[in-house]
Amino acid sequence: MVVGCAVLQDRALAAAAVEGGKAQVNGERVKPAKPLKAGDALIVRNGPFAWDITVLALSERRGPAAQAAKLYRESEESRRMREEKAALLKAERQSAPIYAKGRPTKKARRQIIKFTQDHD
Repeated sequence: MVVGCAVLQDRALAAAAVEGGKAQVNGERVKPAKPLKAGDALIVRNGPFAWDITVLALSERRGPAAQAAKLYRESEESRRMREEKAALLKAERQSAPIYAKGRPTKKARRQIIKFTQDHD
């Protein structure tokens, strides 16, 4: 199935999205073998993002993503919502501190010991 393939840029990801219920055709959950036709409305969710797509035409064969992008049109509202969500996630990432995972290195342990001894 071609549902979401141009959006997700990988047939395996598109099939997984359809099987996981993250793709809808004309408001209904579909199976990977669902045939598409021009005029179908798709909603594809990938993580926090969603694409609201209208199929303009179908291709007889697989091709590059740039060529596939000409076969569908994303709604302006969908594009605006994705951009706003991306900006919000970026702002949250910048404001949240990043903590190291796992054990501290030898250098970090020495700095911790020195810091705690200086403040005792």
